[in-house]
Amino acid sequence: MPELTDVAAGLAIGLGAIGPGLGIGLLAGKAMEALGRNPEARGTIQVNMILGIAFAEAIAIYALVVAIMIKFV
Repeated sequence: MPELTDVAAGLAIGLGAIGPGLGIGLLAGKAMEALGRNPEARGTIQVNMILGIAFAEAIAIYALVVAIMIKFV
């Protein structure tokens, strides 16, 4: 039987990964649409896309840290 901290840690990382996953997917999709409409703006779009993905991924890393803290503290 899992302990309450195991369930809490699982929920923390599970729910904490939903937002960044959706955000990264939407961001990449919109970047591909923008590249299809204006291929000359590739450099600007790519830099902004990578920056946005990095910020979204940082939120997922925060959720992972919280899950680890719940599990081991």
